[in-house]
Amino acid sequence: MSLLLKKYRDEFAAGRTFEAADAEALLDALIAETEEEPIAEVLTAWNAKGVSSDEIFEFARILRSRMKRVNSIHETFVDIVGTGGSSAKTFNVSTAASFVVAGAGVAVAKHGNKAATSNSGSADVLSVLGIDPAVSPETAEACLNTVGICFMFAPKFHRLSPTLAKVRRGLGFPTIFNCIGPLCNPASAPHQLIGVWDKELVPKMAEALARLGTKRSWIVHGEDGLDEIALAGRTLVAEVEGTNVRRFELSAGDFGVDAETPSGLRSRDSAHSGEMIRGVLLGRPHTQSAEDLVLVNAAAAIYISRAADGFESSMEKARESLASGSAHRKLEELAAAAPIV
Repeated sequence: MSLLLKKYRDEFAAGRTFEAADAEALLDALIAETEEEPIAEVLTAWNAKGVSSDEIFEFARILRSRMKRVNSIHETFVDIVGTGGSSAKTFNVSTAASFVVAGAGVAVAKHGNKAATSNSGSADVLSVLGIDPAVSPETAEACLNTVGICFMFAPKFHRLSPTLAKVRRGLGFPTIFNCIGPLCNPASAPHQLIGVWDKELVPKMAEALARLGTKRSWIVHGEDGLDEIALAGRTLVAEVEGTNVRRFELSAGDFGVDAETPSGLRSRDSAHSGEMIRGVLLGRPHTQSAEDLVLVNAAAAIYISRAADGFESSMEKARESLASGSAHRKLEELAAAAPIV
């Protein structure tokens, strides 16, 4: 274990945060470490302490400065992404919602990865749907600019390490990297709907995003444990517009959805999640709750992008995307542009 990793393992264990001046060196030490145990010890101590807004900002700032980039011809486009780590283990709602949003005429630059703490990441389920999630940055850019939706596979854009990825999968709990991934969109999406697994992260992520810069984005957490807008109960929201942060709560009812007892939202694995997504997009959802959850999150993304003036009009656009078949056509178009070979 390097001296820096040992220092911060002990600092985190004592409940102290890292010094901003050490941020880049600490990130590089985690990336360079070839043994799993030192990385696991640092991330475990860090998780026990809890990440701070400053820590999220510093790591995201560095990762942003190093990432490969995608250039968009679209002035308005969004990213719908979750941190993962939710105890709910739902199907890939943000992936399904992305096709609905694209079908509604709002371009989507989705950034994601394979599962680290869940049973299906966005990259895993896209493979099931016949889409190559790991296309080159050039192909992702072409998809965004011609199809109106793309998927940017994190390892293609960020230089981390296989050892770090393996440790994250083995730990079984979310880490700082679950937080910074959604904040490092390679296309610099000006609008984002970011779901987080812990309500304590809502203000922390919002503060970090305000410092990093965004036009208008939401950080959300469903009180039922979802890292997305929930059907049951309230959803905590931090709206980041420029450098301003406004916190409020909303419910599915604000979008015109009455779903007090949602059911059938869990997926067993990526294959099952893919079936559920295709069912929603084809108008044959496994349960009404599955469709409602996708629609509510798609409507929120449409609203955030300013493609509609209010929650109800945003929901109308989302419903029309599904009913017209436009959402499913976007899936087919992306599969044709980025096929698995």
